[in-house]
Amino acid sequence: MAEQLALLPNYLTAHLQLSLLALLVSTAVSIPLGIAATRSHWLEQPTLALASVIQTIPSLALLAVMVPVLASLGLRSIGFLPAFLGLTLYGLLPVLRNTVTGIAGVEPSIKEAARGVGMTRNQQLRLVELPLAMPVIVAGVRTATVWIVGIATLSTPVGATSLGNYIFSGLQTRNYVSILVGCVAAAALALLLDSLVRQLENGLVHKQRGRSIAALTVIIILYGYATLTLTAPRTANQERPVVIGSKTFTEQYILSQTIAKWIERETNRSTELVQSLGSIVAFDALDSNEIDIYVDYTGTLWANEMERGNIQMNRADTLDGVRNFLRDRHNISVAASLGFENAYALAMRTNDAQRLNLNNISDLVRHAPSLTIGGDYEFFARPEWVTIQNQYGLNFINQRTMDSTLMYEAIATRAVDVISAFSSDGRIAAYDLTVLNDDRNAIPPYDAVILVSEQFADESPDIVTLLTQLEGAIDITRMRELNLRVDEDGESPSNVATSLVNELASSALRGR
Repeated sequence: MAEQLALLPNYLTAHLQLSLLALLVSTAVSIPLGIAATRSHWLEQPTLALASVIQTIPSLALLAVMVPVLASLGLRSIGFLPAFLGLTLYGLLPVLRNTVTGIAGVEPSIKEAARGVGMTRNQQLRLVELPLAMPVIVAGVRTATVWIVGIATLSTPVGATSLGNYIFSGLQTRNYVSILVGCVAAAALALLLDSLVRQLENGLVHKQRGRSIAALTVIIILYGYATLTLTAPRTANQERPVVIGSKTFTEQYILSQTIAKWIERETNRSTELVQSLGSIVAFDALDSNEIDIYVDYTGTLWANEMERGNIQMNRADTLDGVRNFLRDRHNISVAASLGFENAYALAMRTNDAQRLNLNNISDLVRHAPSLTIGGDYEFFARPEWVTIQNQYGLNFINQRTMDSTLMYEAIATRAVDVISAFSSDGRIAAYDLTVLNDDRNAIPPYDAVILVSEQFADESPDIVTLLTQLEGAIDITRMRELNLRVDEDGESPSNVATSLVNELASSALRGR
């Protein structure tokens, strides 16, 4: 718990920045647009329809789509900006709809009376319609507040720090304390902001000046704090930290922490972790120099970036092909191959594999129509799955996509019969699973490699040289042990990485 609470100030501050600024902009856009829609009725339907369409887009998809859109415009495509824009769009509908509804709901007789005493349209809006519509408008702001705070927890996969970091990492590492802290903190923040808006509204409606001033003062302080903490690092005259990315599973958390601690141990450079990124988001961020370093896998790069088909090459030749492609097409360097392979693998419960006499994937073909397969978020959309199906002719009765951590729980509880396991995952042994041999070589090699962006390689060749010391430093047995310490023993990736760095440093000293 102490370790999780130590992260709270940073995560909560980042979450507050995103939520408050997105709420401010969405409200500032929605209220004037809603007023305009009540004055020009042709505008009402298209604006509400557009806001409704945005609202129907799944929140995670809306945040994710900001990444390629911003990249195509030459803007920063991960981190604060895509999350801020996505949250702002999500906050439009409740405020816009309630503004239109509130103003339209003012009694016609009251409007007529206002015109009768000689009020202009602007005076009628300012002195009559808006005050009467204010409770409805504020209700929309309160709804937007809760929505934005909640959806901000989904900003982690696009590289924006938030309370979602607790939740995403906690789910992957089965750290339920981390999940609890993230959920409770997000709920508390939503209740606080909602309460402040409600108190401000009540103070204005009931002419309780003290309540209004108190609520407004707290709101101003929060906005001041969010603005100051957001802008201060950008104006400070200090060396930029080394930005290290990671994907959304245990091994990546361990390796990103290991690289960060290795750099900090051997140099005076500070580091910054950008965790829980999707595969494509991570690579694009490296390609555009928004992150400096991350670990990827040759098979993933071969399929996603090189867009090649089935690999009929050994690990060394595949690594050379990936290395040459990245250098020639993207000016990205492979600083080191860590020494282990984390390939996709089809795994079953050992007792079932023995009962059905299954050793190879080809043995699975005749049984597949009566079995259910589970895969992680990416697996069934990846070229490897298409290749496996084409090579073997597999046809399962059902396939289920789920979180990679839940995938192992699912096979243990017999919710699925086969999973797309990872060959370096310690849970293969812990859950007594049997990995079926890929006897037709449908699954490509997946050597773990440290990638370095072009800009960082030019600016910090000393750190790139330092990273080359990790060449072949971790074998498959060691990586499985490290993963198991997090997934089953409940250790934090940070502590596991610290022990690994100490071990690597000792080995390096002995080698000198």
